[in-house]
Amino acid sequence: MASIIYSPKDIFEQDFKVSMRGYDKKEVDVFLDDVIKDYENYLEQIEKLQMENRRLQQALDKKESEASNVRNSGTAMYNQKPIAQSATNFDILKRISRLEKEVFGRQIRE
Repeated sequence: MASIIYSPKDIFEQDFKVSMRGYDKKEVDVFLDDVIKDYENYLEQIEKLQMENRRLQQALDKKESEASNVRNSGTAMYNQKPIAQSATNFDILKRISRLEKEVFGRQIRE
């Protein structure tokens, strides 16, 4: 990024040499006043944008960290899934067995 050469104060305090056929001093002063106002507005906008940039960068870093945590926990859960499924399948088989004993046991007794 290019460095700033003049501050609003530098522009305000700038004096020009007066010559025989020079510019109208009043017109130059009015123009420089407008330049100072624009310059101050630009500096203010730059500061706001830099603050917003920092805020957005922090938010991005936070989201990336959260996404990394989710990926890591998702990988851990994926690795644990077969164990949980086998326990679940075992429980289902036990329930089916009990149900069959209950249903078919009644039919045999009747």
